[in-house]
Amino acid sequence: MSSNFSLAMNRALETGDACLASTKANRPRRRRGGIALAALTAALFSVAASAGDKPIRIGDGPGPGPVGPGPGCNLIPAKASTGTKVDISEFPPPDSLTDPELAGPVQLLRSGKFDIPIESLTTVDVSSSARGTVTLPLYKGAVNTPAGLRPAWYIILDAGNQAEADRLGVNFSKKLRVANVGDAARPATLRADGTFLFASGIVDFSPSRLVVPGPEERPFPPKHAQPGSVGDADYSPLVSANGIIYDAPIIAAAVEDADINFPNGDPNYALVHDQVIAIDPAHRTVTLNLINGFSFGKPVLYISTESSDPTVSAIEGNTFAPRMRILEVGIDDIPRSAVERIFIAVNGPSEGGCANPQRQGIFAALTDGHRPNNTFGGVPTTATDYSPVWDANIYEWTEDAIDEGFRGLQNEEFRILTLARDGYITGPNGAPFGSAGPVIVCGVAARLN
Repeated sequence: MSSNFSLAMNRALETGDACLASTKANRPRRRRGGIALAALTAALFSVAASAGDKPIRIGDGPGPGPVGPGPGCNLIPAKASTGTKVDISEFPPPDSLTDPELAGPVQLLRSGKFDIPIESLTTVDVSSSARGTVTLPLYKGAVNTPAGLRPAWYIILDAGNQAEADRLGVNFSKKLRVANVGDAARPATLRADGTFLFASGIVDFSPSRLVVPGPEERPFPPKHAQPGSVGDADYSPLVSANGIIYDAPIIAAAVEDADINFPNGDPNYALVHDQVIAIDPAHRTVTLNLINGFSFGKPVLYISTESSDPTVSAIEGNTFAPRMRILEVGIDDIPRSAVERIFIAVNGPSEGGCANPQRQGIFAALTDGHRPNNTFGGVPTTATDYSPVWDANIYEWTEDAIDEGFRGLQNEEFRILTLARDGYITGPNGAPFGSAGPVIVCGVAARLN
């Protein structure tokens, strides 16, 4: 990686340490809005804006939801009766309702309540008022800090033990069993009420997130990017307790119930994670934004919570967690691997924005502000190698492929690998195809068909 990128990482860490030392009374109220985009390659993130640049995208919060204004930003499937002469009421229920490995929609996070009817998506029309959110249980744990115990508000999305995943209504990931190699998971103990007491690791949510895209003809890499939340050197969303590794991201920290009481929305993003839509500490629930993606040709919805790179986190709207850099990447499915691959196009089709059914990639996302429709490897029900820790594989279409008209939406891992083998796509700027270095923590919430 470049020396500029290393300096950018150091600056972000220094900023995070300073913020963590500040008091709650000094936290500003931050404006909502801005973009929320997908993870990017580490090697390209060090370009900074000059002092005279005027930010064209700046703000906190999750950005647009997954129910977008056109087929390029909305992956909700059509009713199964589309194109037939009979009403949908005459169709049988989706096969996935009896066997989730068969075709049809599947709610993967059983602990969640969605604002769209996941398991009847192919039989109903989705309300135009739906945003695409999930409401999850919110846990109030505690974390040891130099100043004593402080509240740590968290969610649980995945567990490395099947029985525990079933009990909690979350995803099971066998890869999490090896996620503590190199100390990537932080230790915790279970308190009498069943919540975690973390040995260390805290997140500061007070920084204002800033993203300044590059020029119109090539918006990536961004001119400037600053994450809206920063974990300290001990923080990891991966938690080791009672011999089980959990994916338990911190949503708010070092604040009491009254500080984060936003049950009707419009939260203070100086106090909570940027993907929060609403938070209700009295009822112990939090509503989070969902994001569009694909896995093996099937549309999915997921939640983005952390990354190992400050610029990834700025653009993605999640927490920069430097401890996650401990995890080994580029090894995919070998026995010691705790990661699965995510495939991110740089220069996919972007003309026409959300109206383009082939829309995909970072250029599109930095241009129109919607998500780039990334492609995941295995997710629950389609593969057994699922991990919520994703190894970013960034790719670009070659000029020859674009000139020949071959560029298009890619929604399946092995199709992408074949294009790389045959030379139609490469790593960024013609680099070899493969891992770009950062990892992104994203729990998959639902499969849409």
